[in-house]
Amino acid sequence: MLKKIFISAILLIAVLCFVVSLLKGNNREKTVTVPDRVAVINIEGMIVSSSDAGQNIFSRNEIISSGSIMRQIREAAADNSVKALVLRIDSGGGSATAAEEVGRELRRFKENTKKPIVATMGNTGASAAYWIAVCNSDKVYANATTLTGSIGVYMPYMNTEELFKKIGISSTKIKSGPYKDIMSSDRPMTPEEQAILQNIVNEIYDNFVKTVAEGRKMEESKVRSLADGRVYTGLQAKNLGLVDEIGDYYDALSAAGELGKIKLGSDGLPPVTEQVKQQPWEMLLSAQIADMIKSEVINSLHSSLQESTAPSLQNATR
Repeated sequence: MLKKIFISAILLIAVLCFVVSLLKGNNREKTVTVPDRVAVINIEGMIVSSSDAGQNIFSRNEIISSGSIMRQIREAAADNSVKALVLRIDSGGGSATAAEEVGRELRRFKENTKKPIVATMGNTGASAAYWIAVCNSDKVYANATTLTGSIGVYMPYMNTEELFKKIGISSTKIKSGPYKDIMSSDRPMTPEEQAILQNIVNEIYDNFVKTVAEGRKMEESKVRSLADGRVYTGLQAKNLGLVDEIGDYYDALSAAGELGKIKLGSDGLPPVTEQVKQQPWEMLLSAQIADMIKSEVINSLHSSLQESTAPSLQNATR
């Protein structure tokens, strides 16, 4: 009897572990078991420079970290079945540092694998998102109505000194140098501080322009004439040389398949592998189901053990 209960318990635990791994996984990978395929990386929302902390019910869907994108690029590079990479972008931009980090990882992917990269932009592909789209791509797609470009850098600053005075807030600072509290909002910025920050902005801007010029094979002077911070429609960008083709995600996917010499499926498109974010309600529901299964297994085991041990206890009392 005990042997039977033990075997049942092992089987139930194995099933539980399998179900939990399916339900509570941070990402679900859609994999088509074919020799050659395209890896699709979705870049949606504000791009921030941070580690890949994983996804939970408190994750903000409108933010994506450079760490997450870089991890997916590395996974695609290590997967021998991946013959091309598609960057599916819908983002208004974000951190220049994040764009630089992702761009460096894309360059490494390109140098190490010699595989093609195709970028496609949905509603928006601007600023840092445009940086990522053009830095190492063989082809860049945009819809005619996509908002793209916004080649430039800005550093926001807000002076709340007068507001603080009205509500009776004052501050005293003890600092090691004259510029240690640069950009403090409780006082006006000095001309010297503004010059320091302007030099930083100019340096990042120069790097942005150089990246676009190299990626689009354009003269830097040409890029600078377009890089005043304005956005362009996809059609305008195509006419200016900022993107290659007017088309959607499926056009980009088809181009990636062609560049990667991948056999097309019955739908005329190459097989893909991509990681899809779970919605908060999906993760919450998955966690609840997993907990219910866990409780049911524990209760079942507890009841079985009680039944099996009851006779021996009775015998011991005789």
